[in-house]
Amino acid sequence: MANKPHPALAQPQLLQKVQTLLNERRWTQAAELLQQALGQRPRDAGLWLTLARTLRQAGDFSTCLRAAQQAQDLAAGVSEELRIQAAELAAQAATVLDDFGSVLRHAQQVPEGARSLDLLKQLGAACNRLGDPQAAVAPLMQALTLKIDDRDAYMELGFAFHSLKMHEEAAECFRTLSVLYPEHLGAQAYLIQLEQHAARWEGWEQRLQTMLDTQHRAWERGESAFSVPFTLVGQPHHPKQMLEAAQLTARHVCRAIKPLPPAPARKPGARLHIAYLSNDFQAHATATLLTEVLEHHDRSRFEISLLSHSPADGSALRGRLMQACDRFEEIGHLDLPGTAQRVRELGVDILIDLKGHTAGSRLAALAYRAAPLQVSWLGFPGTTGMPEVDYLIGDPIVTPLDQAPFYSECIAQMPHCYQPNDRKRERPVPPARSELGLPEQALVLLSANQIYKLNAPLFDAWSEILKALPEAVIWQLSGAEQAHERLHAEMAARGVAPDRLIFMPKLPLGPHLRRLAAADLALDSWPCNGHTTSSDALWAAVPVVTLQGEPFAGRVCASLLHSVGMPELICQDARTYVQRVCELGRDSARRAALRERLVKARDESPLFDAARFAHDLEQLLLRMWQRHVDGLPPANLPAQN
Repeated sequence: MANKPHPALAQPQLLQKVQTLLNERRWTQAAELLQQALGQRPRDAGLWLTLARTLRQAGDFSTCLRAAQQAQDLAAGVSEELRIQAAELAAQAATVLDDFGSVLRHAQQVPEGARSLDLLKQLGAACNRLGDPQAAVAPLMQALTLKIDDRDAYMELGFAFHSLKMHEEAAECFRTLSVLYPEHLGAQAYLIQLEQHAARWEGWEQRLQTMLDTQHRAWERGESAFSVPFTLVGQPHHPKQMLEAAQLTARHVCRAIKPLPPAPARKPGARLHIAYLSNDFQAHATATLLTEVLEHHDRSRFEISLLSHSPADGSALRGRLMQACDRFEEIGHLDLPGTAQRVRELGVDILIDLKGHTAGSRLAALAYRAAPLQVSWLGFPGTTGMPEVDYLIGDPIVTPLDQAPFYSECIAQMPHCYQPNDRKRERPVPPARSELGLPEQALVLLSANQIYKLNAPLFDAWSEILKALPEAVIWQLSGAEQAHERLHAEMAARGVAPDRLIFMPKLPLGPHLRRLAAADLALDSWPCNGHTTSSDALWAAVPVVTLQGEPFAGRVCASLLHSVGMPELICQDARTYVQRVCELGRDSARRAALRERLVKARDESPLFDAARFAHDLEQLLLRMWQRHVDGLPPANLPAQN
């Protein structure tokens, strides 16, 4: 924009022309003239504020933020009212830009008693996004005193309580929100998820049906809506319902994104550049699965980049990841457009998102189409719902091709299991059961899955098992204390002594993996199976009995068991699941034989062969790339052994 005075207009005439343009809502032209006026009066805080407001109307939030900052600085010590207005406008623009550090900085410039409803909500949201949910609570509570039915304030307060592990308080926020706004899909989804974390199952089926009905109506209308696809992971659902949730959410989060121009031609003879995008490149379940596969990539043929927006935790696992690639780049400071631009600058050929619809994801960055081919893998068991994602990596069990209509991506099948594993892990030798709080002579049935995966039908099956096997106990990964009390009550209501459900405290990965080997048998959860937890149990030589469901999340353990050669542990209904567990519970010799097979599987099965997995993955990526080079659109790629 020009910044010199208009030669034909004196200042009063210039400002009169500006007012005319503002009245006519011609924001861009008005902003140009305002910048000319500021060339004559560069220290006029009021003019800078007017420019900022005009730029907001024009949709230029980056320049709006700078203009508001200038107004705020110039008004300091001159006009407190104008300074506060400028700070509020700066916070608003920074919110749109996802620049939450700036939101916090500008909002804190406004005295507490002078903060508007919008500013309080922006401050609370910024604290949530910056990982300080405790600081978010006070401004959000204050916002609700100004407007008791404010939708966004309840939503952000629910997020804050959830991050603070105050699941019941968070659930009450979303319950209130769903009553005030019955069609608010996000509120319904979060309520279900939080009730599961708290093990509150009363009315569960009705809540789920209400959410699915609301979702389907919105999807049929072609709307975008803030939904929570991850909620469905822990619920019984059809893959089509996951597609609906993912598409609604993708439309919502990508609604203002415009793709980058096509990428320039790649250098002839260059290695194929594969970039992995995640915030889990630290001591995290995803990293424990993936690291050795990355170490086995053929770096003479593939350039490997890890684009990390995770905190540097100093762990040995992160150290291995940094050595397992050509480039480990910290991008935590970048916003979505910056993330996409960096992918383009690096000349990435295939971008692999490892998060999907999970917390901390930058999945929306793929809507910029920064790489010629874009792939979803590993972090989320379902479709992204994004047309800009070309492929989803699965396998013949988790993503059978007859379910392809329920994926927005083309399905690319690994020949064995889609899940990688690390054979370099410690081979666990368990401590004494007395050290773990377990009865020495009991039949220990392991459940290392999170509490949100538990539900009433599963507990019905488990109570049958415990009644049939009086020497058995269930060893469950712990959650919140209130959830423990409810789960004990659920056992008692089914006629089982509550002390037969024993909670294991959460531990770091090494000690946790070692203790798993103390169990006799693992009980998988359903409709959402154990994923990393199931492969951890198998690595610890603990057989896992599973019930295979219909969607991706309910088929993972079946895929793992096929890959270690134990399909006989896969059940198709609850009755068979109970029978199989009881049979194995009574047959110590058969359990011992299964353990021996699992010990051998550590060295012999495809599930734990990271070198073989890396080769198979590279061949799959090359098939995708060859179609691209040949000018062909993405297509389903069946497994090739």
